[in-house]
Amino acid sequence: MIVFNRFKMALAVCVLTLLFYMILYNNHEEQTKEFPATQEQRLMPWSHSPSAGPCTCPDGSVLLKEHIPKDQYEDLVQRRAKELQQYKARNGGSELARQLLAMPNSPLQYPIQGFTVRPLTSTYIPGLALHAGQRSSYKISLNVSKGILTTEVPAEEVTIKGNGETMLIMESSSLATLNGLLAKVSYTSTVYHIHTGDLASFQFENHEAVFPITIKQPHIPVLYDMGSDINSHVTITTKTFLRYPQLKVLLSSIRRFYSNIEVIVADDSFEPEHITGEHIRHYIMPPAQGWFAGRNLAVSQVTTKYFLWVDDDFVFTEHTKIEKLVEVMEAVPELDVLGGSVEGNQFYFSLHYEEGEEMDGGCLNRKSNGKFHSLPGYPKCSLANGVVNFFLARTDAVQKVGFDPKLQRVAHSEFFMDGLGSLMVASCGHVSIGHQPKTNHEKAEARYAQFRHPAKSDEEFKLQLHFFKNHLKCVRYG
Repeated sequence: MIVFNRFKMALAVCVLTLLFYMILYNNHEEQTKEFPATQEQRLMPWSHSPSAGPCTCPDGSVLLKEHIPKDQYEDLVQRRAKELQQYKARNGGSELARQLLAMPNSPLQYPIQGFTVRPLTSTYIPGLALHAGQRSSYKISLNVSKGILTTEVPAEEVTIKGNGETMLIMESSSLATLNGLLAKVSYTSTVYHIHTGDLASFQFENHEAVFPITIKQPHIPVLYDMGSDINSHVTITTKTFLRYPQLKVLLSSIRRFYSNIEVIVADDSFEPEHITGEHIRHYIMPPAQGWFAGRNLAVSQVTTKYFLWVDDDFVFTEHTKIEKLVEVMEAVPELDVLGGSVEGNQFYFSLHYEEGEEMDGGCLNRKSNGKFHSLPGYPKCSLANGVVNFFLARTDAVQKVGFDPKLQRVAHSEFFMDGLGSLMVASCGHVSIGHQPKTNHEKAEARYAQFRHPAKSDEEFKLQLHFFKNHLKCVRYG
């Protein structure tokens, strides 16, 4: 009797629970019918951030518009706005950049991420299905804008409209049959593009889902044969100008620890000297082209997976272990640039960037000694946005960003500014390089100093370049 009473109580609890969920479902159905989701609710505006508005310049920022000649300002702003629109068209200005909201308790099943098709190629849409209660008839529609939708020839109990067009409508009295045809729906883009996207609208009664379709031409891999030793892993690169004594000390120190490693020297001195030695490639440039032009030349000639950048007045020591930097880069393949320490100075910085409004431009704040968190598995390494002039870098990643040759003397952070969002950067303290002491070559040093220390016009040019090229309103160097 006790067991029977317990059974009745349990049965009553189950019945009450079932009634509760039936009432809850019916209430939601009524609310959905009364307040159907609108297109505005499903699609958020074109924006990379939740709140698009003017950015705030930190205290101490340089307002770049104040460094633009007044008679050139209006024309410059118009040209900059045109360039920005073209930049956005090439970098994520398609449907794939749009925010999508999934409405609650939808009976529609569809892919929410990862559906990628090749241009002009038919591909089945994975996971399409309808989960609905008993109906006398089930009717769904699919709609796209940059392609066509097709499915198999239907059975007798199915009606199909728009097969091979941008809108496909299917209706059937059998849910199983309808889901069988949904599993066979394919999408074919009708316009060739190497990387764009489409939005597919999937509808049933008052329910609508919108999901992205990535249209992308696959990349052909470009791989580097690492070989068997450090000489096939890394090329050492440097730029020299009027400092042959320092360059010779650097080369001598390299050979002390790495006798066969390749060294590339970019040289824009006025009276070039002939640099000899095995595994040294000396490229002569027109005079005084500048630091970034030399960097571009040197890195363009690298054939190894990595290159090590060093200044011409550095010196290798027993602590300059290139292998340790390679070890980190190989263990964390997402990294692109890995800085070390110069005379114990592990200089690094972070960049905080706000896009701001289109007409004003963005706000950039460079914070010295700013970093994020340690690299997993390497407590002596931390992620950052920029590092010191002693770094190991992934050759192909840096070549894509490049060094702007317009910047001749005032340049270092600017490379990492151009690479923000493209380069994954970290700094390590367990690998270091030395710095040569100052010399007494007064005549040579005096001539070098004329070019080493930038004039006010160089600083002004750099600020004007940031205004147009980087679409910035202000910059703060902290």
